[in-house]
Amino acid sequence: MAIQDRLQALGITLPPVAVPAAAYVPFVRTGQLVFLSGHIAKKDGRAWVGQLGLTMGTEEGKAAARAIAIDLLGTLQAAAGSLDNVARIVKVMSLVNSTATFTEQHLVTNGCSELMSEVFGPEIGAHARSAFGVAQIPQGACVEIELVAELK
Repeated sequence: MAIQDRLQALGITLPPVAVPAAAYVPFVRTGQLVFLSGHIAKKDGRAWVGQLGLTMGTEEGKAAARAIAIDLLGTLQAAAGSLDNVARIVKVMSLVNSTATFTEQHLVTNGCSELMSEVFGPEIGAHARSAFGVAQIPQGACVEIELVAELK
């Protein structure tokens, strides 16, 4: 099944590439690799503000990570020309705005990882990953995720 067909089956419409909020570019391509800058969680077009373990739980954080994955796919499509040009999702790095006692960053990040496998299938969508708890994220967002992909 083509990637666009999978997105349609999942009810996903990809957004345009977001305008950077500071001095960086949305992505950099070098050779066959494309590095996507960190994308923060957004809800209703604004930063999805919250801190895991204080103002929100794991399931809401996972939903925020899934929302970021959709934004990342929009940027990846712009970088690759088409998501069908993606050979592999190589690495996902997730920063979770969380309290010192919150320890489910890995489960929050599953919101992104699971969607990558749904969209690309396990051969292309499975990836290496890091998930960190951090004291704060720009604009008070609950999650920020960056991604590295290999292109065909």
